[in-house]
Amino acid sequence: MTTELPEYYFRVRENGAFVFRVDTENRQRRIEMDQIATVNIKNGEIKPHGDRELSPEDLAVIEDWMEERAEVLAERDLDDILRTVDHLNLTTHWAQSRASAEDLERITDALLLAMHDLRTVLVRKKAERLTNDG
Repeated sequence: MTTELPEYYFRVRENGAFVFRVDTENRQRRIEMDQIATVNIKNGEIKPHGDRELSPEDLAVIEDWMEERAEVLAERDLDDILRTVDHLNLTTHWAQSRASAEDLERITDALLLAMHDLRTVLVRKKAERLTNDG
């Protein structure tokens, strides 16, 4: 663990983060975190906290974090989809080898509808890509 704390801390929330400036240079030698902004990743909005004005350095750090966070979330989305492929394969094996008639009755309609919906979207998107590339 490093002995020096970062100058900024981002408390992640669903659509972004609360941004804090970290201060350890005080008389009590306590860690103080002063909220300076709220960030919304979805719309790119940076709102200063209260009547605070953000410095160019604050904005640069926040914008860098937003860019990195968007990349992390995009990677996670793809990883989740690849895990879904694995789960579909495991589900296929389960349905073929271990599922009881009652189990299959319970999940078949919901799974078939979800798979049909997914297939419809994937086929449409593939057709759009082929049309645009051709």
